[in-house]
Amino acid sequence: MSLLSIVLPAYNEEDMILKSAKVITKLLQTHKIPIEIIYVNDGSRDGTWQAIQQASIELPNVKGICLSRNFGKEAAILAGLKYATGDCAIVIDCDLQHPPEKMIEMYHFWQEGFDIVEGVKASRGNEGMLHKLFAKSFYALINRATGFDMERSSDFKLLDRKVIDAYLNLPERKLFFRALSFWLGFNSTTLEFHVQERETGQTKWSYLSLAKYAMTNITSFSTAPMQLVTIVGLLFFIFASILGFQSLLNFARGESLEGFTTVILLLLGVGSVIMMSLGIIGYYIAKIYEETRQRPRYIISETSIKDQKL
Repeated sequence: MSLLSIVLPAYNEEDMILKSAKVITKLLQTHKIPIEIIYVNDGSRDGTWQAIQQASIELPNVKGICLSRNFGKEAAILAGLKYATGDCAIVIDCDLQHPPEKMIEMYHFWQEGFDIVEGVKASRGNEGMLHKLFAKSFYALINRATGFDMERSSDFKLLDRKVIDAYLNLPERKLFFRALSFWLGFNSTTLEFHVQERETGQTKWSYLSLAKYAMTNITSFSTAPMQLVTIVGLLFFIFASILGFQSLLNFARGESLEGFTTVILLLLGVGSVIMMSLGIIGYYIAKIYEETRQRPRYIISETSIKDQKL
């Protein structure tokens, strides 16, 4: 059978490394699917890397990659896919909130000829109301910006080798894995799953990190915020035209001194919009600056992969 690579980004997940490796190995061996498991330590502050090294000693199918610092989940996924040697690869969270048994169905879909198998959430698990509201707002924005329905999407995916190669060849520094798998096209299908509860530890996503993640991915994949500036500017132009007509009418009536408060509020409103617009434009200029520097998207400090250069 064809080799399946399983990529698991890991950040402060020392308690789940060996457990997830054993669960996945046992599951795939039961179904006689040859696998390699690639953990990517994304600059963890705990003993995650030591746990990965121990897992690679106990299980010969486990490989480890250690990034020099925390580059983010997108970079960790990219590094894992680059080192994957399988005919196809699955990206899955090492906290096992993505149910490992669904990988069997994904693999069978791939054998049937699908190049991409998208894991979509049938339920989001035990999330707080604020987190659900944030996620709903984020996907509403990204759906409108990209034209793809990503409301239930996740990083839990299977990619064929040709899709992996196409993804690795994308030149931009900031990649949005969840959306680019839609953009790449190819023959794809979906597979529903229920998000499982964490067995140990807590989520590594704070509301601040989620906000930064949303802003980075929306601006790296879409120019919708720039278009929003144009729309707001048009609305204020209409409002200014109406107010200008009212001012001329008051002047004709000899009441031009009235409306001082309106003028002040208008100046404050226009000033706020201008400042926000400059902030959005400046953010995009910063993104352009990052792209032109052409710095590597990640740096690997060491690996547990034998006979393979960094």
